[in-house]
Amino acid sequence: MAVVDSNFDPVSFFKDYRGFSADKLSPEVKDALTELGALARGSLIKMTTNAGSGHPGGSMSSMEMYLLLYCLAKLDPKSPWWEDRDRIIISHGHTSPGVYAALGHNGFFKVKDAEREFRLAGSPFEGHVERSVPGVEWDTGNLGQGLSVGCGKAVAAQAQGKSFHTFVTMGDGEQQKGQIAEARRFAAKFKLNSVTALIDFNQLQISGNIKDVMPQNIADGWRSDGWNVVDVDGHDLDELYAALKTSYDAQGSDAAPTVIIAHTIMGKGYPAIENDFNFHGAALKPEQAREAFAALGLTQDGYDDLDALAEARKAGPSVTLPEFPVKAPNVREGTPRTYEVDKMVDNRSAWGNALVDIGKANNIDKPDGLPCVVYDCDLAVSVKTGGFAKEFPKNFIQYGIAEHSTCASAGATSAEGVLTFWSDFGVFGVSETYNQSRLNDINHANLKIACTHCGLDVGEDGKTHQCIDYFALSRSVFGWRLFTPADPNQTDRIVRYVSSVYGNALIVMGRSKMNPIAATDGSALFGDAYKFQAGRTDLIRDGEGVTIFCAGNVAIQGLAAYETLRAEGLNVRLISSAHWADFHEDDLNRIAEFGRIVTVEDHNVNTGIGVSLSSELFSMGLGAQIIKLGVSAYGPSGKSADVYKLMGIDADSIASAAKTLLTQEPAARTAEVTSA
Repeated sequence: MAVVDSNFDPVSFFKDYRGFSADKLSPEVKDALTELGALARGSLIKMTTNAGSGHPGGSMSSMEMYLLLYCLAKLDPKSPWWEDRDRIIISHGHTSPGVYAALGHNGFFKVKDAEREFRLAGSPFEGHVERSVPGVEWDTGNLGQGLSVGCGKAVAAQAQGKSFHTFVTMGDGEQQKGQIAEARRFAAKFKLNSVTALIDFNQLQISGNIKDVMPQNIADGWRSDGWNVVDVDGHDLDELYAALKTSYDAQGSDAAPTVIIAHTIMGKGYPAIENDFNFHGAALKPEQAREAFAALGLTQDGYDDLDALAEARKAGPSVTLPEFPVKAPNVREGTPRTYEVDKMVDNRSAWGNALVDIGKANNIDKPDGLPCVVYDCDLAVSVKTGGFAKEFPKNFIQYGIAEHSTCASAGATSAEGVLTFWSDFGVFGVSETYNQSRLNDINHANLKIACTHCGLDVGEDGKTHQCIDYFALSRSVFGWRLFTPADPNQTDRIVRYVSSVYGNALIVMGRSKMNPIAATDGSALFGDAYKFQAGRTDLIRDGEGVTIFCAGNVAIQGLAAYETLRAEGLNVRLISSAHWADFHEDDLNRIAEFGRIVTVEDHNVNTGIGVSLSSELFSMGLGAQIIKLGVSAYGPSGKSADVYKLMGIDADSIASAAKTLLTQEPAARTAEVTSA
């Protein structure tokens, strides 16, 4: 007699087995899982065949892993975002039909909805796993990032004093990704045995056998990095359950983290496509799908509803699922510091000091304090997080030189409600990790990245270390906000601001020391009375004739140019922007008032603030002649001041551009003059 019938309730049936609490699977539970395996394989075939695309092969080989995890891990399908639930990260996100089938048959939603709307534009059941589906923890599909995410979840659990377990499922071809090695070394270093990795070892990827595409010894690679490696038959429920239980029960001990290599068969359940890599990413035709139903024993009356599903699909998407909750920590900014204008300080030191202040204000080292961590990639001395590390050693996480994994892990930690910072050089924290930051954006993370040594101000390190694309890259994703503070005082205020506002934020700083900017009365312009406002510009000096509009991190050069011009009897206007996008209408009118603008940025002149401002002015119908000064080629190695001069963004070059515009009549329409 079938265990899974019309009266079967997976929520109540598996309730007493959650958390892998039983020593072994009972015959009844094993029968139920076996029957669910056939039904779920049938459902994923319906999804992909109805959509005409998708990845059935790996979904079918991963099915026993998915069923054991979603049926027996510490989860509640009726409360999918219960705080103490176990986390399941699907790194090989292309197996989404298998995931949706396992979740649907486990009571997270109606599986028929996924069968009908898989890969239908506007439906939550997208082609790679998405958090729009209850039970899915992280949008993935860009292979190699799942283990990093799992590590970030484990860090969040420790920071919050929680004991949930994190499972990360992966493909075998995915093991070719170097980021996985970064993450597994991190997990071994910190003995994150609250993380269990599972590899669907079907030995096939989209181009053929994994040994032909890229030979590697997967087991030895994990073992050499300090993991406990367990080989099982991935379709044997008893073997797989025993390995999962052993790993689950080891949490909190001194045991190494465990990776389970599950030997499986691509296309398992339908002999005609088993071990055929062509079905890695190709849907079955309707006639093949019907043969598969028969092979799976799904011959009951009414089961074959492919025609009805296809017809229903024509009506468009209709499913609405509850949204994944966003966790916003309640952060106290602490008391701002004001740096005196007669003492030279670098922005990165102001960042480091503000970080310590925030830690103290929120009691992050106390049991009842705010969960907070700072990630580092072997640069604490240079990026000035060493003070935080000394003050809060348990909240400081040294990842080593592993930027890709660090970015993904930090994003995952932040998404769990932990105030999370990561500091690095710009060329590593921005340019090198664009894809990881993009996925953090897609997953609504709350990561604060503070990058130093950006632009030409990296100085003697030269062109390989010149991050001159920070605005272009951050602007290319939708949820990241970029901040370029003008001096140490504004840095202090911006750090506190981004800490208290939800969303991904990038703070860009140079390397050099400077005197904080003074107001006309000699006090600190961004001092005690200053309140940072995102989206607004700052008037540093008023004047007429020409507006010098500086990205915040070159405001010091702009001020020096203003003083040069003033000494010559030319009293121009100087405006700085520390937040580069979505300028306020009043600010745009003030910038364009004289019809002559010099923009200055330590950034690629083709994709930076000058181009952004031009676009905004054009949209408002404001005319101006614009000379755009910025980085027009990779700069040489040398002292920052000398490199600025060679590249034409020093004070003299700015003053010269302003005088050029003053000799011309203001334009009635927008006309751009780009510097050579």
